[in-house]
Amino acid sequence: WNKGWTPAWYENAMHMFSFTKSTDDFNLEEVVKYGDSKGVKLIGYHETGSNLINYLTQIDSGMALYQKMGIHDIKIGQVGSRLNMKEWHHGQFGVNYYRYVLKKAAEYQLAVNFHEPIKDTGERRTYPNMMSREGARGMEYDAWSDGNPPDHTLKLVFTRMLAGPMDFTPGIFDLNEEQGFNNRSVHTTLAKQLAYYVTLYSPIQMLADLPDNYDGYPAFQFLKDVPVDWDDTKVLNGEIGEYVTTVRKDRKSDDWYLGSMTNEEGREFTVSLDFLGEGNYEAQIYADAPGTTWQNEPEKVAVSTVPVDKTSTLPITLGAGGGMAVRFKKL
Repeated sequence: WNKGWTPAWYENAMHMFSFTKSTDDFNLEEVVKYGDSKGVKLIGYHETGSNLINYLTQIDSGMALYQKMGIHDIKIGQVGSRLNMKEWHHGQFGVNYYRYVLKKAAEYQLAVNFHEPIKDTGERRTYPNMMSREGARGMEYDAWSDGNPPDHTLKLVFTRMLAGPMDFTPGIFDLNEEQGFNNRSVHTTLAKQLAYYVTLYSPIQMLADLPDNYDGYPAFQFLKDVPVDWDDTKVLNGEIGEYVTTVRKDRKSDDWYLGSMTNEEGREFTVSLDFLGEGNYEAQIYADAPGTTWQNEPEKVAVSTVPVDKTSTLPITLGAGGGMAVRFKKL
């Protein structure tokens, strides 16, 4: 939205972004007003390009602008191999910089989602506005590289996720990426993309695809339903790099959600639903359709419902590179 973006912004060392001036064809204030009329709040974006000298001279005015407009969340990026062309992200300079920005955001009542961050060390205990951070090969790598292999997120669950929330930016439905670079494909099924919202914890989640790509998919209902704030979490099974099944309880209801996913191997197993509370539930299941793999009709999802309770078991069938997502709705 802001001035400074050019086709060569990534390669342009010490790129000069403005954090208060909109581009000539974009009116930030009008967009915010339109969003308010639809009940939609914007997430602000400050891409620094690792030019922190430029950013820190504007940080107060840029964050004050968001506060004035009623924007309460901000994504801050530090794309580049070195901060200010010379400092490591994970060095003392970088640690001090990230802490300073986090404190400054708190002054302006902004929740922060860092991209190109330092490692999570528990700052969110002191600064609850530290919502999430990237810090991994996220979904975006499937656009411009050979892609994340099917076992990638099965490793992140047991490594990166131990440090804290991760903004992986899931939710890709156009798995063949017809609009992407050189028609590269995503190495998952659509059902696995749904499972990410349960298995990969973040208190702020993205829907990373184009809005048009969600049209006509019954599976989009799961993304409308799934919360980001959880009261309880249990891992039902898992092997590093192989598979995992996670369930989480919604903090604001008695509903539970399940995400299960596998690597390049298809697999079948059964899990107990003894984590459910008393009473009856409706299991709203989004599974890989028969024959679906990440290489064969990955967009096909079998949607079904079945009555269950805490004495029930749930059979799970995962295609290669596949997944399953379930909402257990309390009746």
